[in-house]
Amino acid sequence: MGVGKRLATIFKAKSNAALNKMEDPRQTLDLSYEQQLENLTKVRRAVADVATARKRVEIQAEQLKGQGDKLAEQAKAALSQNNEPLAREALSRREAIAAQLQDLDTQHATISEQEQKLTETAQKLQTEVEAFRTKKETIKATYTAAEASAHVSEAVSGISASMGDAGAALQRAQDKVAEMQARSGALDELLSSGALTDLTSSRDDIQAQLDQASTTSNVDAQLAALKAQMGSGDAASLPPGSDQ
Repeated sequence: MGVGKRLATIFKAKSNAALNKMEDPRQTLDLSYEQQLENLTKVRRAVADVATARKRVEIQAEQLKGQGDKLAEQAKAALSQNNEPLAREALSRREAIAAQLQDLDTQHATISEQEQKLTETAQKLQTEVEAFRTKKETIKATYTAAEASAHVSEAVSGISASMGDAGAALQRAQDKVAEMQARSGALDELLSSGALTDLTSSRDDIQAQLDQASTTSNVDAQLAALKAQMGSGDAASLPPGSDQ
């Protein structure tokens, strides 16, 4: 296969795929049904035309029969007047009309047969078109239901995918909250230990160290006094603390 032919085949395949994707089977079925109705209408018109032709032949035959009956009466009237040549002429014309009537009978039989066949065809097509319409509507309903199910499946898939993303985002948010809580707790501990200066407090770090030294000094004084009392056996009271 040549390159050009291969490219043409690929292009045709892609075009068919694109057309299949764009095609709505419901619209295609409706269009096919409309075309069948048009064809059925054409057949019905043909039946009507043939029936009109048959009726025209019947009218012509009736007219000729009337003329033949009139010529027969005229032939009798001519004989009653002893005018045999005129009677012969009337009978001769009547014979010609009889030949025409025979030809019309043949045409009438042919047209009637055609009309019968077309009528049967029209009835058969009518039945087929009605059956196609029922099947068409059934297929359309089935396709609509399948399409709705497909859309629901796509929506569910989308929701599932988005829920997965949302779950990941929720986990990240929870991790960030936990991290912020841990940092906050660590800062509180550092502030409590004095490792960091609490800028919101009225006391500074120098004052804190002075207060700590004063407290240590008071404790040492009390401890020394307690030792002295125990050594001398006196029950002297302890020196007052810094808070007294």
